[in-house]
Amino acid sequence: MSKVIPIMDVQSHLSDGMTILFGGFMGIGTPNRLVQAILDSGVKDLTIIGNDTAFVDTGVGPLIANKRVKKVIASHIGTNAETGRQMISGELEVELVPQGTLIERIRAGGAGLGGVLTPTGVGTVVEEGKQTLELEGKKYLLEKPIKADIAIIGAHLADKKGNLTYQLTTRNFNPIIAFSAEKTFVEPEQIVEVGDIQPDHVVTPAALIDYIILPEER
Repeated sequence: MSKVIPIMDVQSHLSDGMTILFGGFMGIGTPNRLVQAILDSGVKDLTIIGNDTAFVDTGVGPLIANKRVKKVIASHIGTNAETGRQMISGELEVELVPQGTLIERIRAGGAGLGGVLTPTGVGTVVEEGKQTLELEGKKYLLEKPIKADIAIIGAHLADKKGNLTYQLTTRNFNPIIAFSAEKTFVEPEQIVEVGDIQPDHVVTPAALIDYIILPEER
């Protein structure tokens, strides 16, 4: 069963060099308080994995700007000039992965698969160093699964067991990210009683969630 914890308790689960999956698209749906907790903890040499690095001061951008990250795996970095600057200077390793391939690699990690086959990238620099297979006359790249030490996701509602709903485009990568880490932390806007979320409205089931962050008091 998921455990409800205050944001300060997250720091005990963090360590230098760990790998973190994060939800969000240009910062929308990224759990900002969890990002701040990671920043406040002082951990460094992180590998972060998600769709993009948002902007310098939003989403996971502050982790980049404060040089807590040694490697980024993302589908694009164009909205965050600091990510590009650190990549060019050699301060930060960046692995760019086509967006569909990235989310399927994450999904494969959560499903326990050995990888995914995709034609995306065949004949380009994306193919370099990767195993290829030919099926029915068509060439595919074998893309390996992605897993992480922790996943941080944002949600609209969480019940006290950890069942989640999302609001509009904040859903984006969050449901898939929840599958693919040793521990998953969710930052909901609100925690409700069990039963307040109709079963057919649950997007992410409680079985995937380890820790629910208490919302800020208003």
